[in-house]
Amino acid sequence: MRSGTTVADLKQSFLDTLFCTLGRVPSAATPHDLYTALALSIRDRVLKQGVQTLETYHARDVRMVAYLSAEYLPGPHLANNLLNLGIWDQARQAVEEPGCDLDFLRQQEEEPGLGNGGLGRLASCFMDSMATLELPAVGYGLRYEFGIFDQAIRDGWQVEITDKWLRFGNPWEVVRPELTFEVKLGGYTEAWTDEQGRYRVRWIPQHVVQGIAYDTPILGYHVNTCNRMRLWKAEAVESFDFAAFNHGDYYRAVHDKMFSENITKVLYPNDEVIQGKNLRLEQQYFLVTCSLQDMLRVHRLLGRPLEKFHEKWAVQLNDTHPSIAIAELMRLLVDEYLLDWDTAWHVTRHTFAYTNHTLLPEALEKWPVAMLGALLPRHLEIIYEINRRFLGEVRAQFPGDEARVARMSLIDETGERYIRMAHVATVGSHHVNGVARLHSDLLKQTVLRDFAELWPEKFCNVTNGVTPRRFMAVANPPLAQLITRRIGDGWLKNLDELRRLESLADDAAFRQEWREVKLAAKRQLARCIAQHTGVTVDPTSLFDIQAKRIHEYKRQHLNALHILTLYLRLKRDPQADLPARTFIFAGKAAPGYFMAKLIIKLINSIADVVNRDPVVRDRLKVVFFPDFNVKNGQRICPAADLSEQISTAGKEASGTGNMKFALDGALTIGTLDGANIEIREEVGVFHARAKWPTSRLTDAGPMVPDGQPRRDPGVACSRLVRQRGSHLV
Repeated sequence: MRSGTTVADLKQSFLDTLFCTLGRVPSAATPHDLYTALALSIRDRVLKQGVQTLETYHARDVRMVAYLSAEYLPGPHLANNLLNLGIWDQARQAVEEPGCDLDFLRQQEEEPGLGNGGLGRLASCFMDSMATLELPAVGYGLRYEFGIFDQAIRDGWQVEITDKWLRFGNPWEVVRPELTFEVKLGGYTEAWTDEQGRYRVRWIPQHVVQGIAYDTPILGYHVNTCNRMRLWKAEAVESFDFAAFNHGDYYRAVHDKMFSENITKVLYPNDEVIQGKNLRLEQQYFLVTCSLQDMLRVHRLLGRPLEKFHEKWAVQLNDTHPSIAIAELMRLLVDEYLLDWDTAWHVTRHTFAYTNHTLLPEALEKWPVAMLGALLPRHLEIIYEINRRFLGEVRAQFPGDEARVARMSLIDETGERYIRMAHVATVGSHHVNGVARLHSDLLKQTVLRDFAELWPEKFCNVTNGVTPRRFMAVANPPLAQLITRRIGDGWLKNLDELRRLESLADDAAFRQEWREVKLAAKRQLARCIAQHTGVTVDPTSLFDIQAKRIHEYKRQHLNALHILTLYLRLKRDPQADLPARTFIFAGKAAPGYFMAKLIIKLINSIADVVNRDPVVRDRLKVVFFPDFNVKNGQRICPAADLSEQISTAGKEASGTGNMKFALDGALTIGTLDGANIEIREEVGVFHARAKWPTSRLTDAGPMVPDGQPRRDPGVACSRLVRQRGSHLV
């Protein structure tokens, strides 16, 4: 049966897919053929639940969450779907009988690198959690042909390698060629008055491309709900100009195809040059217009009036990247569907909610007025009109305060004129949230202070979280199994259950099993380190890990200075009472961020000195693990004894790496920043002394959650270390 989950059903489906879909026999199949056959077999079972879910949503006429995100980092799908279906053991046996190994097949899966880091992984955690909580949701994004680059280290420097994640296809996605939407770019507008005396505007574009939907099913854990991630690919309306070809102009014959497909060619082009900025704006508009047109299509199919669009759809803007959606929904409602302005604005403001992820000025997007006007002329007009009406509201509330008006304007006119996209998102949304309590407070006190004074009821906090399924059950099966043996498996859907581990804190047998699980994870990571870097590390040493995007405010360079401090201390006194420690770094630097690349070079240069020195070789090791992504993160997080979360206070909005390491039993060394504060308040403080027994440092204590209501609670940890500086020494 194509939907059966017995060993016999899975085995037959695996072989049928290999023979009939891929045209292979096991003896001649490549490892990727075998993986693809298994993936397609599992996808059949997932899609069955997806169809049933859509039927249920339609029958119950539910309100849908539409998550708009420029980034997703779902990680490998196979293991997650096996876990969620509850057929891990059956699948293992089903492929073993034909002579295959499930763990080997899992390693053949290409990871969709559709994001840079925490933002994209958070989006995927939300999708996982909404499906598990059985919340009706769709995640909209872009199907980048080339995702975030693969990272190699050469002579200590980061080298970017093209991420060709689609070179063998993607067995988890289903193309929907019937779901194609027109996307206009450039050109000019024409205004007129129609027969009913209504003011109308027509957008005459310079270019038109089309967006085609690709759906990936997102299955909940041990529930019948399967939502979808819908990614848009850009294509030309006409991919080949025969007239130009017949005149011998081959370049012009394929120009439209190249121009159109360039929009979803690569994740986040380098925006240091004007062409890169323009392409990034094209990507953001392409995402939101395809997504909103799709929502409006569904809304009209259901026969609902457009005046009630917001009663059917709750659209969440994941950071400022999709904030042009505010102007786009207004354009669609006013220009295409002829709603009056006030009605359209009411619908728009009640449709959108905005998540702000940063206080860093350089990350709060601003688009030059001239650029936005050239690419999206109608949207510039709409933003001007929104701004005119909004500033009238500000002046009425704060008469005579023109400085406030200038600060709150959607247009920055202090120099070259810019559109402030965070302001657009704030004005056009009914709720604005930060991603940790401190960050939300700072948001109201700094960059959006004026808006919080105008609309205090609009602002709230939603602290980030991570899914325990991906980062414990999939990444760290021995730890998950240990916990389940002691307290049952309810914690995988409700982390409040982990409080029951507190009663085992003094259970010697449990602590011993915990240590054995941790040591096994460290041995596995040590083997990966040797394989990828050639560096041999001692699994019994403290694994002190800092794995995250390389950035000055995340302070990998401070960690590097600490390593030099320990190195010089050991050089002066080789008998110093310091536990053996292995420092492990992982993370990518943005291609155009020279200082971040220099930090990577610094770390590797320190490693070159420290690892070669016979005086400290058995006491101190430094490793830079290349190409940090979800798959490698699943190897790294379970092995951490110490988790470095040392951002400059006030700079890290929340963090999710801190949660992943904490879930897997690492002690957190952290500044009081972002979600570190809430983790610390929840689990308590472990005060470090200058000389603390190694056994106490590696003995992970009980883990407890944050217990946020109506969310899949995902913030949990063992102990949080607080000390006067930034490091445990």
